[in-house]
Amino acid sequence: MKVGILGATGYTGQELVRLLQQHPEAQIIFLGSSSSAGATYENMFPQFMDSQLGKLQDEQVPEVDVLFCALPHGLTAARTAEWLKRGIKVIDLGADFRLKDPEVYHTWYKIEHPAPELIPEAVYGIPELYREEIRGKSLVANPGCFPTASILGLAPLLKKNLIVANSIIIDAKSGVSGAGRGASLGTHFSEVNENFKAYGVAEHRHTPEIEQQLSLAAGHSFRVSFTPHLVPMIRGILATIYAQVEDGVSEDTLRECWQEAYQDEEFVHILPQGMWPQTKYALSSNHVFLQLKLDERTGRVIIVSAIDNLVKGAAGQAIQNMNIISGFPENMGLGARGIWP
Repeated sequence: MKVGILGATGYTGQELVRLLQQHPEAQIIFLGSSSSAGATYENMFPQFMDSQLGKLQDEQVPEVDVLFCALPHGLTAARTAEWLKRGIKVIDLGADFRLKDPEVYHTWYKIEHPAPELIPEAVYGIPELYREEIRGKSLVANPGCFPTASILGLAPLLKKNLIVANSIIIDAKSGVSGAGRGASLGTHFSEVNENFKAYGVAEHRHTPEIEQQLSLAAGHSFRVSFTPHLVPMIRGILATIYAQVEDGVSEDTLRECWQEAYQDEEFVHILPQGMWPQTKYALSSNHVFLQLKLDERTGRVIIVSAIDNLVKGAAGQAIQNMNIISGFPENMGLGARGIWP
């Protein structure tokens, strides 16, 4: 399997390189970067020394079987039609094909969608929910990190009508790597260290993505309250989610719903009662950790979900999708467990 990566110098691009080097059926033949073309990858990132990855190239994509696009919104969609015509399977780790309505895309991303005609061809890439739809596809919209953590906790409960859809509140925390590798004042060490802050309040771009997928699970449209926070750590997402349960729904019923949905899922773990997810459980792995508790006093279920934002929240899930569309075992190259401490 000949593989290419656009945006290979970002955090997600580097994580793709790291994970794909452990994949027995993937050969990286193209590393693209508009800003660093000509530089030797191993010199830029010595952790890959002696990997024989060669030089970064411009963004003229050669003949590859699968192309991972870790680019800012708008850049992938503008060229996707060309790649698909050449028989290249495209996995977009950006936002261009996550939203099904180009007007919603325009509202949240402030640009016209470059290829609205391709939106119906894209499948949303959470394998645990859309595995059969992903199989054999040529265009996959890899989900955002916050949506992945949130949707996996909520979708099964909404499908079974166990929670009140319009009562959902998502309070999520992310490590600084979620902001990307580009320098900005808000991610400087002296700004982040010994600090904890909310951002993108009531306007974060992952909001419509979460609402779209949860509305599909529920069978009707609704809105959620989503507030992300930046915490002084490098990697990880912890989402704490609140929702009113429907009358008569017990904690056992909620847990049984999860068990039914995820009993055969290698990467999703429902923790024993009383054990709560921590971001380090998932560090550098493609695994998800879930827990819930029904607050009998308020009638709300409290859900906690933990993932690594760069793996299950980005590169690992993208490789999981590659495995599905290519007919490989879904866990190929993704067997590593979390790093502790």
